[in-house]
Amino acid sequence: MNLPKLITALVEAQNSHDAVAYSSLFSENAEVFDEGKNHIGRTAIKKWIENSNQQYQTTLKPISYKEAEKGSIFTAEVSGTFPGSPAILNFNLVLQQGLIQSLKITG
Repeated sequence: MNLPKLITALVEAQNSHDAVAYSSLFSENAEVFDEGKNHIGRTAIKKWIENSNQQYQTTLKPISYKEAEKGSIFTAEVSGTFPGSPAILNFNLVLQQGLIQSLKITG
């Protein structure tokens, strides 16, 4: 599958549980929505992914990537130490100037 470099970097950072590399892919004022909560700003996103990595040890296996009018949808098989693992999740992304501006994770 031919993924954009930014999405490949996101998968690599997640699979190596590198919160610094992961959060560096987001703009300073980016927003992440996951498990019913918003995380706004790169610092909050770094804290969120660190906590998520500690709790769930999540890894991503890419399934598909589609660009849409209002953003992109990256679908992955997500495995980890959470109930229902593995799960197929959609990463709804808005990209701006080579960084992630918005990420909403849905089932």
